[in-house]
Amino acid sequence: MAVSGPEVVERLAVVRRRIEAAGGTPDAVRVVAVTKGFGAEAVHAAMAAGVTDLGESYADELLAKSAEADAAVEGVADAAPRRWHFLGRVQRNKVRRLAGVVSLWHGVDRVAAGREIAARAPGAAVLVQVNISGEEQKSGCGFDEAPVLVDDLRHMGLDVRGLMAVGPTGPPELARPGYRRLARLAERLGLGERSMGMTDDLEVAVEEGSTIVRVGRALFGARSGANEVRR
Repeated sequence: MAVSGPEVVERLAVVRRRIEAAGGTPDAVRVVAVTKGFGAEAVHAAMAAGVTDLGESYADELLAKSAEADAAVEGVADAAPRRWHFLGRVQRNKVRRLAGVVSLWHGVDRVAAGREIAARAPGAAVLVQVNISGEEQKSGCGFDEAPVLVDDLRHMGLDVRGLMAVGPTGPPELARPGYRRLARLAERLGLGERSMGMTDDLEVAVEEGSTIVRVGRALFGARSGANEVRR
């Protein structure tokens, strides 16, 4: 079912109340609306609600929705700027197409991915993804590997803004130790951004120092069929 701008306004207000209840503030915690698995109407509804940060995990979806969003506001002088966040694992063969659209790359977890981004989008803003749970199905470098990767990416001229993580499968509280460790590592490395927390565990993430939460279902409702994921 398509979601409307007014519905997203109401749901966004609920998300922000959840953030505030967990000790965060709108200035300190950015909400990225994850439109993955939803149609273009979700992007339009988010834009109508004043959301400016949009997230996708697949290159084709991001490019298609970005083009539609651009067309929708063409000629609108006061249209709010949109920032696209790429949340998926960075595939080198997709970087060239995405380079001119992505504002922040969340899933950089290896040197090869960083090298491709640096070649296609010099100085791009990136986050290093850390696998905080050790689950094989989740992307991310290890905690011990992160400092070296951060240094390597900086030497490539990339703007390393912070660290990113996906919580473990299971109850939200399971994510707390990993989120706490990630926040401490970010602080030690002098990184200001911690992208952690989604629809189900955003309170735990905010309590442990998240500066970016990535939410989809909380804004747009349940995804259908194979597209149902935790965000």
